[in-house]
Amino acid sequence: MTRTTLALALAAALALAACDRGPANGAPAAAPTAGAPQAQAGQDAAAELDALYAEFWEESLRLNPLSATYIGDSRYNDQLPDTFSAEFRQRQLDFAQRWLERVRGYDVEQLEGQARLSYEIFVSSLEEQIEGERFPGWQQPLNQFYSFPSSFAMLGSGTGAQPFRTVADYDNWLARASNIPTLFDSAMANMREGMANGVVQPRVLVEKTLPQLDGLIKDDPEQTLFWRPIAEMPEDFPEAERDRLTEAYRSLIADTLMPAYRALRRFTAEEYLPAARDSHGLDALPDGEAWYAFNVRRITTTDLTPAQIHDIGLAEVERIHGEMRQVMQEVGFEGDLQAFFEYMTTDPAFTYESEEALLADYRAFEATVDARVGELFSLTPKAAFEIRPVEAFRAQSAAGGSYMRPSEDGSRPGIFYVNTYDLPTRKTWDRDALYLHEAIPGHHFQIALQQELEGIPTFRRFGGQTAYIEGWGLYAESLGRELGVYADPYTYFGRLQAELWRAIRLVVDTGLHSKGWIREQVIQYMKDNSATSDTEAVSETERYMAIPGQALAYKVGELKIKELRARAEAALGEAFDPRAFHAEVLGDGSLPLDVLEAKIDRWIAAQS
Repeated sequence: MTRTTLALALAAALALAACDRGPANGAPAAAPTAGAPQAQAGQDAAAELDALYAEFWEESLRLNPLSATYIGDSRYNDQLPDTFSAEFRQRQLDFAQRWLERVRGYDVEQLEGQARLSYEIFVSSLEEQIEGERFPGWQQPLNQFYSFPSSFAMLGSGTGAQPFRTVADYDNWLARASNIPTLFDSAMANMREGMANGVVQPRVLVEKTLPQLDGLIKDDPEQTLFWRPIAEMPEDFPEAERDRLTEAYRSLIADTLMPAYRALRRFTAEEYLPAARDSHGLDALPDGEAWYAFNVRRITTTDLTPAQIHDIGLAEVERIHGEMRQVMQEVGFEGDLQAFFEYMTTDPAFTYESEEALLADYRAFEATVDARVGELFSLTPKAAFEIRPVEAFRAQSAAGGSYMRPSEDGSRPGIFYVNTYDLPTRKTWDRDALYLHEAIPGHHFQIALQQELEGIPTFRRFGGQTAYIEGWGLYAESLGRELGVYADPYTYFGRLQAELWRAIRLVVDTGLHSKGWIREQVIQYMKDNSATSDTEAVSETERYMAIPGQALAYKVGELKIKELRARAEAALGEAFDPRAFHAEVLGDGSLPLDVLEAKIDRWIAAQS
């Protein structure tokens, strides 16, 4: 999966910084003068909209200062609004409604090319945000996967987006972090409201948040993650400032942050856990069936129903099993598919000796991919990236790999996080597919490239549709043989296992949230149909419980990109160039899948 911004962990209030507006001062777009050419009117409207998109972006960053921090804009690094409060949620809704009304003053028929594309994405994003207001996700903001307490710890540790390079940076965090208790209080108030309304998290997810909180709470400030900026303070800070900041951080941690974390932990254990539900699916909540259907439409950018996606998943699982049986024949394995899964997950030959060995292997693999990537890609990002292990305090519930986008100013590279928790379950045959997905040519290529695009509004450079983003990541895994990796049958099995995992997600996510499946049923289905450990099956199942529908994006998006490539290859024959195709898919950033399809169809027609 990708964490294009950890601000998502701070709930729906931070989820959309990618919208737009209409005419300045709220006035409707001026009608073209009598007899003015339609083309000129469209150019005028496009220019006005570009100016408004820029104005909108600035206003959205002021409203959502954490979003600014995550993209590397430091102007609001000292600010933290109470994003969980009713007042803030209303401001977000008013913001979206106001800009939607303004932009609707323009005639979309006047717009062409990128201007029309931007307008349609902008309007649909705002409409989607407003539609989603009927579903009370804010009443259950805490889970083990997107954990706002953990996100603040990452920010305050200096390992995330919050910079700690100057004295001003250190003072910015002091100001921002002083507001954390207020936000925690609002989150607890929201959860109490959810308890009264029957909108609560599954009990098993709440139980998983407690050790996460315990890992962050320490009696000694110097033992907390929040102390790390002091331990690593730049040596060139004046001594007086070093002394001042050291004492200020000690006080912040001991007197402000730890009491807030302890209060949240106490509330979670003593009030919220007893009220948590025994059911596992979103459809068990009030209006849950409609809520899940909305999530599916929003995340996949399609009109597919949960039932249709479930059937697609079953068919894909069967197809991939057939390919796995071919691998079994190739290596001469005797036994059935279940026995092969057991062999691949238990044989010591596929394990790493240490975390250091795992990280070294992944870092060495980077050179292997870099040597061939130019054969498939003419469009590549400028931003650097690096590989880091997932921090220990969140590793138990984190995915096997994830990606954080680079900062816009280049001060922070893209980061590929590799999970080294429970090391025996992190298999050598996982490496190729996981790297291709999260790093190159997967998320790092797509997300960093999008951020570097010129000539499109900022909301498109930093926004995105999950089906496109995760679909591209999974499609990138399929390019391994063209890139000269998957050099033996076992690493190719790893690629198939990764694809199978995403196909299984179509089955189990829809099963959980629309067909009455329970957690144990999902875990068993995964173990029966894939080479997975108990650790991975449990953490992934609970991930799907925490973020219903998100897991559908991967396979739905990948299937669409593969369909479009096959269409282009059939139409263009020997003239098909994968570099040109990939440049066309990536060249305008993330798009809804139907918009991407129309764009590729136009490109094919122009090449024919």
